Amino acid sequence: MTDAEALRLADRWFTRYPAVAMAALVPFGAITPLLPVEFGVATFVLGTLVVGMAHGAVDHLVPLRTAGGDGVSLRRSVAAVSVTYAVLGSAVVVAFFAAPTAAFVGFVCLTWLHWGQGDVAVLVLAGVDHLPTPGERALTLFVRGGLPMGVPLLSRPDEYRLVAEWVVGLFVADAAAAVAPVFTPSTRLAVGASMAGATLLSAGLGYGRVRAGADRRGWLRDAGETAVLWAWFLLTAPVLAIGVYFAAWHSLRHVGRLTLVDAAAAERLAEGDVRGALSRFARDAAPLTLGGFLVVGGVGLAVPSGVAAPGDVLAVSLVAIAALTLPHVVVVAWLDGRQGVWRPDGSR
Repeated sequence: MTDAEALRLADRWFTRYPAVAMAALVPFGAITPLLPVEFGVATFVLGTLVVGMAHGAVDHLVPLRTAGGDGVSLRRSVAAVSVTYAVLGSAVVVAFFAAPTAAFVGFVCLTWLHWGQGDVAVLVLAGVDHLPTPGERALTLFVRGGLPMGVPLLSRPDEYRLVAEWVVGLFVADAAAAVAPVFTPSTRLAVGASMAGATLLSAGLGYGRVRAGADRRGWLRDAGETAVLWAWFLLTAPVLAIGVYFAAWHSLRHVGRLTLVDAAAAERLAEGDVRGALSRFARDAAPLTLGGFLVVGGVGLAVPSGVAAPGDVLAVSLVAIAALTLPHVVVVAWLDGRQGVWRPDGSR
């Protein structure tokens, strides 16, 4: 088998099958608003434990494995990523202590960027040709990242606000008043109009590319996945919806991408050994996955309010994830650059 076969198998197992599973879960998602929010919290925590925390735990090896002939050693790779995580992660935690509401909004925006970043990379690496320019890819990023971050604000604003109050309440006494300016009708209207308009524009531009000769299958895949995500986040209780998405959609896609930049794992994929490639990733990710849990514990010990309820557990987890997300975005941007994700087609 070939590198193309490795890419095909990674795309199938880490992208297409999870998307089909998410589509199958949409009817279940429609009944989840009837369940206690604690059920969603448990789902989010479980997904984070099983996959979510691990998906970024190989970042220290990304420069090494993507440097090509640039001579990046293991020591330099680990040192550069460690410093990035220490500096940027600490800055995020300080931001939550100094201005928790602004830090929460910043985390939402950063996650919007990152989750869109991940989906654009998957589409580009899969070879779709209806997104040939950086502008069209940026629009797709806005749509894909906005589906998990923006749509729940339209469908279930009360639960969204509750989570914001849990997070901000770790640092201030009157969290409800602190987050109130964020959850105004005008904010919801602006987010809803932006998401609807961007989705229609992205689909229309893509279809125009198809009419001009681009492969219809890539556009149908993009449109189909977008439709599944719209349905999932409109119908499903937000905490549960994001917990399932984080583990089964975003994280798995990134794991599949990382197996392809690890020569040994990619070789196993090319031989059809998906389990072997995944086992290698799990081995590489295990130490820093544990480190991620230690970050969660450290945040829990540091917050002024303490941790006494399921909502506090979720809030502490989100602050810790925010601290890990900013440096992770930097590493993924490096990976995007090495793989030419944002270069116009034909210039890689």
